[in-house]
Amino acid sequence: MEIPPNKSGPSLAALHRAIAALATDVIAVQEIDFNLPRSGSINQVAEVASAMGATDWAFAPSIVGTPGEKWRKLNESDPKVIADNSSEVLLGSYGIGIASTIRVVKWHRFELGNSPIGMPLVVPTESETSSRPKIRAIYVHDEPRVALAATLENGFTVVNTHLSFVPGVNLAQLKKLKKWALQIGSESNTKVLLMGDLNLPKNLPVALSKWRSLITQNTYPSWGAKVQFDYILSNELTPHEYQTSKYPTMAISDHLPIGVEILTSQR
Repeated sequence: MEIPPNKSGPSLAALHRAIAALATDVIAVQEIDFNLPRSGSINQVAEVASAMGATDWAFAPSIVGTPGEKWRKLNESDPKVIADNSSEVLLGSYGIGIASTIRVVKWHRFELGNSPIGMPLVVPTESETSSRPKIRAIYVHDEPRVALAATLENGFTVVNTHLSFVPGVNLAQLKKLKKWALQIGSESNTKVLLMGDLNLPKNLPVALSKWRSLITQNTYPSWGAKVQFDYILSNELTPHEYQTSKYPTMAISDHLPIGVEILTSQR
């Protein structure tokens, strides 16, 4: 799920209500802010964790600064993961996060790089006359992409990412990410769930592979979904081991939330 800056989106109270309504143990979020003025200088992933009653959370910055405005890549001295028990100081940033009510044994980060070229994108903007955003096309430069993984004590590793919107680049990133995820799963003896905004239409994330998409539904835009960009992938779970969670349309994101309930017992 993608969380907008609250100056142009929902209030913090609305965010808390929406997250609490999901009633889930693990949430992976993309396009999330950390101490940025545009979203009230708050730690959005910590607010998500608070709303769901989670004590374990982490934020992985992809850039320092505000996307579409002034930003820079992370340097060697910037912390790469800010977690609930972190003492590092991080400037206002933008990236991805995970919050979990299940204890996290270990956090992992993986660098996916970015496309050297951008491309025109159709993006929603606020409308003064309608509750539905206006649509306009702008040229967007691709920011660095990362993945954040949480190895949980229940025998699963959850991998969250937001891949490039540039065709071909996102497929190459996904290929590298699957290999990395499987390596973590093997080393930790856990089952892997890979999720997030993959910026790929239906079937491409699982084509010519052993991975299964646990969700098959259009997710973007939230006010009239026409394409699936958001996925939960597994290379192990069979249909009788999970069931799709049904969530109402939510005003806190321009993507629809997706989820699954795992029916297998914990290890």
